[in-house]
Amino acid sequence: MRKKIVLSNSNALEVEGMPDITAEMMVDADLQGRVVGIPSSLIERLLVVDAFKPTQRWRLFRRPGTLIRKETVQYGKLFEKMSEEGEKQSLRRIFVGERGSGKTVMLLQAMTMAFLKDWVVINFPDAQEIVIGHTEYAPIPETSPTLYAQREYVAKLLSTIARANPILQTINLSSAPDSSSVDAIPIPIPPSISLSRLALLGSQDRESALQIFDLLIQELSLPERPRLLICLDGLGHVMKDSVYKTPAFKPVHAHELAIVDWFMRYLSGASPLPNGGMVLAATSESNIPNVTTLNVALTELEEAQSGAPPRAGSNALVQPYRPPLRNPFTRYDERVLSLFDSRSQSLEVQRIGGMTKEETRGLLEYYARSGILRQRVNEGLVAEKWSVSGGGVVGEMERASILMKL
Repeated sequence: MRKKIVLSNSNALEVEGMPDITAEMMVDADLQGRVVGIPSSLIERLLVVDAFKPTQRWRLFRRPGTLIRKETVQYGKLFEKMSEEGEKQSLRRIFVGERGSGKTVMLLQAMTMAFLKDWVVINFPDAQEIVIGHTEYAPIPETSPTLYAQREYVAKLLSTIARANPILQTINLSSAPDSSSVDAIPIPIPPSISLSRLALLGSQDRESALQIFDLLIQELSLPERPRLLICLDGLGHVMKDSVYKTPAFKPVHAHELAIVDWFMRYLSGASPLPNGGMVLAATSESNIPNVTTLNVALTELEEAQSGAPPRAGSNALVQPYRPPLRNPFTRYDERVLSLFDSRSQSLEVQRIGGMTKEETRGLLEYYARSGILRQRVNEGLVAEKWSVSGGGVVGEMERASILMKL
């Protein structure tokens, strides 16, 4: 029940005339401020990758819909441009923002766009599940520093990839893996097998799951393969020590887990995306660990992007005085800081803020047409709800409009 997802309410009114989002609609700026439906053909795939969250209020409406915001149109244009033939651009971005601002929904919208463009989607829906000791783990021999494999988790991830990406059924293995090497996959791999079937083989044999996952990523990195969208929600949980222990009973850092190490290499840019694609991560404000190093690194990166004046430290004559972010008496995690060094010039931070009043009106009209808001939507109501929601914060708007009982 903790993860139960209800996406339909037969008691809610059907919103007449609500279109389903299409690849062409993603770039239409005229749709900003409107709620569009998620096609039924994509809902099952989004459920497979756990794009929907139990804390979201999908159960209040007849069918899932999503608000087209300014950021949505921006990403629609990015997907359109990056999907052009010969385009191999890559994007690495971290979503930050206050609780209820819509960071997780932005990931959902990005996955919807990726499915519409026939990209391959790999999603880590809850980073906390990787580090809290819910799966078995074992050290990988001959790795320095030692990495730890979570084969059961990787097997489940392979099953998700195979079921959510039917495009993999049309792509065959380029060549049979070498069976004579020391790191050979312990199960036989038929030649010219589809990548979908390859992923399913890994999901059924957890001992070979990590090796098959590496083989799958190698195949997707070959020329003329689909672009990749890699998403992770709850970034803070994988920026600190995990619950797992080494044989010496010392904590295993999250970056020492093989699957986390794989994601971090793509997020930082250490591992390229040869065919182009996106790596998106989101922080969580509702379930947030105290990771001082990550907070400092994100603030520094965001200030550098915005062109904010330098802080005191390297230049004591900076005016006006701005104290340094890094406390000289605090020990920071070098593993985390290394992700934001000069090699990560392509890594960006995007702050998801409140909605505009136009977007607020569109959302309130959707509430009214669904039968759960019994007030006339006019300029006065829009201004009131926008103000009490902290400047259009989606989560607070929801509480103020449809959850508050007076």
